[in-house]
Amino acid sequence: MSEPLVTYDVNAFNTAAASENKIHDDSVARRFGFRGGLVPGVEVYAYMAHMPVARWGRAWLERGAADCRFLKPVYDGALARVTATEQSDGLVLHVESSGERCATGQATLPADNRAAPAADSLPTRTPPAERPPACDASLAPNRALGIAPFTVDRAKLSTYLDEIREIDPIYRTQGLVHPGQILRLANQALLQNVVLGPWIHVGSRIRHHATAHIGQQLTLRAKITSNVVSSKGHAIVEFDAIVIADETKTVANLTHSAIWRPRQVSEAA
Repeated sequence: MSEPLVTYDVNAFNTAAASENKIHDDSVARRFGFRGGLVPGVEVYAYMAHMPVARWGRAWLERGAADCRFLKPVYDGALARVTATEQSDGLVLHVESSGERCATGQATLPADNRAAPAADSLPTRTPPAERPPACDASLAPNRALGIAPFTVDRAKLSTYLDEIREIDPIYRTQGLVHPGQILRLANQALLQNVVLGPWIHVGSRIRHHATAHIGQQLTLRAKITSNVVSSKGHAIVEFDAIVIADETKTVANLTHSAIWRPRQVSEAA
């Protein structure tokens, strides 16, 4: 068995304790059987993303790829230990916290120069003024999702890096948007289009095509690819998305999966 290349310890911080998604609220999360509010999966991914940048530097932000799956919660204030084991095709990543394996993933630096998807390769949609409740119809396959334009300025970048405890100076010195901020936009595709109850991000795949910089206007276009009930009774939505800078440049494409209706909600209905 290969030994970890390096470890990276983060004092986890729940950035979403006051968010609309009450799975991050201590009292609600406990009703779902958790010890407290969950640290968002996009933040756990941000911890993981430290490793490929430490390994490949800016090149990974320009053309790297990653996938991640969230298995167990990471809790506010707990130590999250990220390990990276180098294999022939890249880094195998794990996150452990409170004695449990909480997330797994892989990061690679593909040798191919695959062209980025065109900015208009997915449909565009303006978020509705009044969001419908999340249901099988509002989250039906082939439905388009979109977000309001978002700009990361230097203050937002600095606050975010502090919250995720990022220590790599590349983002501050070069004015680069963190990959965790890119993945956060996928959560907004759900939050800005439907009204959700407590929900849980379960996994993502992402391929970078260019760096995003502070001051650029970022948007996201997405299309739902599936909405199914798992063997455990959770309703899971999955969608493909592209992230676009200044309306013209595709900086990343991704696939995002979330439990939008946990089985506990269905059982209580």
